[in-house]
Amino acid sequence: MTKLLVHIIRLLLGIIFLGAGVNGYFVIFGLEPLTETSDEAMALFEFDYLLVFVKSFEVLCGILLLVNRFVPLALAALSPIVANIFLLHVFHGHSLLPLAVVIVIFHCCLLFVYRRNFLLLFEKKPDLFT
Repeated sequence: MTKLLVHIIRLLLGIIFLGAGVNGYFVIFGLEPLTETSDEAMALFEFDYLLVFVKSFEVLCGILLLVNRFVPLALAALSPIVANIFLLHVFHGHSLLPLAVVIVIFHCCLLFVYRRNFLLLFEKKPDLFT
């Protein structure tokens, strides 16, 4: 993959998560969201603290992706959120499934590009002190 394509994918994924996080704050404060939200996804956030935590996490990781800092950390942190978004739209609400597929593709592309940063996680017997 070319560096330009990687930067474009990283920026788009950052914009998606920053936008989704900010949009979630509109829902939290009882305002009309800026973009379409999934009713099925909002129903899963029965407790407001969970919605606040997830949306704050999305904003933080979106900013990290946009400023190109701690990208592997942001990708690792977003992995369960990306999986949840995809599975939710596959099994429950199909309205935003195309966006979920794009998010998974972008996320997997970046995980592939930054794969060397994750190799130490898969050591069978890691050294205690190095």
